Amino acid sequence: MPDVILQKKTDDGILILTLNRPEAMNCMNFDLIETLQEIVRESDFDLSVRVIIITGAPPPEGKKASFSAGADLIERRTLSDDQVRRFISIVRDTMTTVEKARVPVIAAINGFAFGGGTELALASDLRVASKNALMGLTETSLGIIPGGGGTQRLPRIVGLAKAKELIYTARRFDADTALEIGLVSKVVEPDQLMDAAMELACEIAKNGPIAVQQAKFVLNNGFECSLGVALPLESKAYEITIPTEDRLEALAAFAEKRKPVFKGK
Repeated sequence: MPDVILQKKTDDGILILTLNRPEAMNCMNFDLIETLQEIVRESDFDLSVRVIIITGAPPPEGKKASFSAGADLIERRTLSDDQVRRFISIVRDTMTTVEKARVPVIAAINGFAFGGGTELALASDLRVASKNALMGLTETSLGIIPGGGGTQRLPRIVGLAKAKELIYTARRFDADTALEIGLVSKVVEPDQLMDAAMELACEIAKNGPIAVQQAKFVLNNGFECSLGVALPLESKAYEITIPTEDRLEALAAFAEKRKPVFKGK
């Protein structure tokens, strides 16, 4: 059984990736993280993909649900220092690949999300959590620090002071706390999680794909720039949308009082 399942795309171009190591709480080993990176990279070349949803496989009977409980510590104990360095490098690169994916990525957090699990959620564009979700960058309790971008992405989402508090204490926090600090955008019952993620994905997928992709590019890359740099970046991204068939289709649909049919051209 593969460590990551590439599910069939919906008619709306929504691609669902399921971390599939339920017997190990969907922890990240070499195979899982490398496969995830490969699939996300390949999706950049599939122009029919408009949104990606990442979630964790359901737990075995009697076990608690897990999005991903972080690194596989059983595997970690067998690794040399050099192998650990390689693994962390791959994790960091994979999170960046998710962050820079051509299309928006939604993390559907269906249970435990510790360490790398929280970092994967942070690298996603949007996060929806089930009420039973439990999150945290818990690395300092293991004598290490977040190594997959957590020290940098968390403060950009929740603020520096709150990020320091959560990382220094290695605190685990529930879905309601994640919602309160702005880490997730919605909390739902566990059996409603994928419906909520799909609803959000469909809201995105119905819009012009080139426009959404350019919006993501500008939001990601302009956020760290001065306004004097970010505004020209926005202008250049806007220019890309002007000669597209999608823009003309939207104008025609408005005049004809119908929904536009976007083709990503």
